[in-house]
Amino acid sequence: MSNRLAQAQSPYLQQHADNPVDWYEWGPEAFAAARERGVPILLSVGYAACHWCHVMAHESFEDEATAELMNAGFVNIKVDREERPDVDAVYMEATQAFNDGQGGWPMTCLLTADGEPLFCGTYFPRPQFQALLGNATEAWRSDPVALQAEGADIARRLREQFAGRAGAGQAVDADVLDDAVRALAQEFDPRFAGFGRAPKFPPSMILEFLLRAYARAAEQQALQMVALTGEAMARGGMYDQLAGGFARYSVDAAWVVPHFEKMLYDNGLLLRAYTHWWRASGDPLAERVVRETVGFLLRDLRTPGGGFASSLDADADGVEGSTYVWTPAQLAEVLGAADAAWVAQLCVVTTAGTFEEGASTLQLATDPDDPARWESVRTRLLTDRAQRVQPGRDDKVVAAWNGWAIGALAEAGALLSEPSWIAAAQEAAQLLHDLHLIDGRLRRVSRDGVAGAAAGVLEDYGAVAGGWMSLYQVTGDVSWLSAAGELLDVALRDFPDGSGGFFDSLAATDDGVPLLRRPQDPTDNATPSGASALTGALVTYAALTGEQAYREVAETALAKIVPLIGKHPRFAGEAAAVAEAIVAGPVEIAVIGRPDLERIARLSPSPGAVVVTAGPLAANRPEPAAYICRHFACERPLTDADELGRRLGVVTAALLARTAGT
Repeated sequence: MSNRLAQAQSPYLQQHADNPVDWYEWGPEAFAAARERGVPILLSVGYAACHWCHVMAHESFEDEATAELMNAGFVNIKVDREERPDVDAVYMEATQAFNDGQGGWPMTCLLTADGEPLFCGTYFPRPQFQALLGNATEAWRSDPVALQAEGADIARRLREQFAGRAGAGQAVDADVLDDAVRALAQEFDPRFAGFGRAPKFPPSMILEFLLRAYARAAEQQALQMVALTGEAMARGGMYDQLAGGFARYSVDAAWVVPHFEKMLYDNGLLLRAYTHWWRASGDPLAERVVRETVGFLLRDLRTPGGGFASSLDADADGVEGSTYVWTPAQLAEVLGAADAAWVAQLCVVTTAGTFEEGASTLQLATDPDDPARWESVRTRLLTDRAQRVQPGRDDKVVAAWNGWAIGALAEAGALLSEPSWIAAAQEAAQLLHDLHLIDGRLRRVSRDGVAGAAAGVLEDYGAVAGGWMSLYQVTGDVSWLSAAGELLDVALRDFPDGSGGFFDSLAATDDGVPLLRRPQDPTDNATPSGASALTGALVTYAALTGEQAYREVAETALAKIVPLIGKHPRFAGEAAAVAEAIVAGPVEIAVIGRPDLERIARLSPSPGAVVVTAGPLAANRPEPAAYICRHFACERPLTDADELGRRLGVVTAALLARTAGT
């Protein structure tokens, strides 16, 4: 018999609809039930593509005996962290406080009926989880008043800890950004590339910052770190060598074995990074990854309504990675002995295996010596792979993640002369505008053409506005600029913290359930922080419209993050990229009636540069020419292509030829 989650919109919650657990969604009903019954709350937070979430579900939530303990002693709430990042953020902070800074998913928290934490952890094997449930139930029965007082005290201390984090701020300048490049160089892995040790996550925002730092200061070390990391990721097992697209992260330092889930946000942000790497260098590997990643997005993540689904699972039929890995025998069965031996050597498929049970991920350490042969075997392997059990897809549309995909697709389509990519970006943008925008405010998610109830958070406003402004720049459709401005005005009204920064979500009681605090985290993690996303959009909007008040707000908010950029740039990559745009101007380029000059302008790597053919910056400029401006103060018109290229730092004639379609 199904539980309440059968009516949930989230695919992750629906995965638990047949559990014997009496699940609630997050909302007033669950908290009222806890008060009425006089029992604590068990909060379980995860997401659809999470491997260990599936493991805990199979071990515990599908187990009758465990469910009986949960139902008897607790009101049980299941949350999709992608749908409710505000809930996830607050209780992840509590989880890290309970566990010496460690956290992860599934997240398991015991709360009072007021939402105050009593205990927080992550994955528990069934015996340990049952012991936790039993001990907590007994402790609550023995002295609920004392436990409630303890929860209130923990909540108070967490609020005080958060309140003590705010800094005075520091104006951004080139010295801070140069220091950040040097700090990243100290953490760079000279053997395998990337930053830090295993597990290694794709540093998409750091790569964007380094590319902008290179464009500003011609710092070769910055470009070298991008090139080495970009190549290592693209040639390793974290990248799908057959179908394109990146997995979530590499469990080892050498990028060989991925955690196999594929997330929209990773691929959208990496598409931006590889597009800009190609723009800075003309590297053919970068272009190949761009094209294959776009192929993955359009083929595997596009929804019937034109948006992009959230993720593909790590598991297929309960086995992680089974869709993607190969043994030598499997290669021989599909390809025959000769081609199998060639592919095994090319893609490092060994008899011992690089993954589990003698299977190997596919790597591509060098380019094939016979490209036609590679395309042939790749096609045959993909055809065979399609017959395997496929990972599940979480097909909810998340506003922010679609915003990043829209911006990357629009820009890549313009740079590589692929109008179908721009059309796909337009379709996704229209879906967000028509479905997610309700009474002037964004909704966080939709699914199957129905908007969810969860309100958009700060990152949604910043990312969607940014995506719409990218679309405006490549299409000349001013309506996208106007729509972005309206979103930014709502964000400036609804999210300020009163001291120049921004909260990450609407008021903590927006849905009738009080949170411990209103979340506010300036660090960039798997995705840009809400503050980074919004400040980047504000800077771009000011550059496109000349309305400097938006830039001033961005500079004030970014100043609070500048100390983080200087001390811990790995956790402030997007903020540092925004800071680069501020230091650089950013350059504003209007091109009137000269498609050849427009192609050159779009190739400029100048940090945060905007390029328009219509709208405020292009108004009242009748002469066919390119205009280079800063803060809407423009230099003389330029009509010579070579001069424009030199002025904008466009690096190679090959790029110009490629974008011209020759």
